[in-house]
Amino acid sequence: MEDAYRKIITECGEDLSRAGLVDTPKRAAKAMKFLTQGYGQNLEAVINNALFPSDSREMVIVKDIELYSMCEHHLLPFIGKAHVAYIPNGKVLGLSKVARIVDMYARRMQIQEQLTTEIAETIREVTGAEGVGVIIEAKHMCMMMRGVEKQNSSMKTSSMLGIFRSNQSTRTEFLSLVRD
Repeated sequence: MEDAYRKIITECGEDLSRAGLVDTPKRAAKAMKFLTQGYGQNLEAVINNALFPSDSREMVIVKDIELYSMCEHHLLPFIGKAHVAYIPNGKVLGLSKVARIVDMYARRMQIQEQLTTEIAETIREVTGAEGVGVIIEAKHMCMMMRGVEKQNSSMKTSSMLGIFRSNQSTRTEFLSLVRD
């Protein structure tokens, strides 16, 4: 990866012997590995047995989970927050595990639409929930720094599964609680 960054920097017209750039290929490779660390993670290790029996059938919401991801089209970041809700069906997931699932998928190259779906489907798969709702709102550097250069635009995506899709009152409760 360092060699690839050397070539990219050179192709941009820079001099790799310039003081500020001498170690940049190494730093850039290290940064890219960190930004895409989700590829090296697996769901079982992320959950780490933090699934607990529960009689609760009430909505669980973890909101404002900050996320950082990489647009697969331009390799530029998108930055935002996720709101995740589910209706337990005998099991609840440890609170931090919801955020860790968001991070595992966010730290991969992809599009926001797919990220939203992956998180929702994973929460449903792990918990057996009656329903899952995920909303992600993010700002995309590929739209802000290049192309149309719109600084104040943001993108919102949602994935509603199970009772969040079939029951309007459940969906409405989730949306109103996320707005608060």
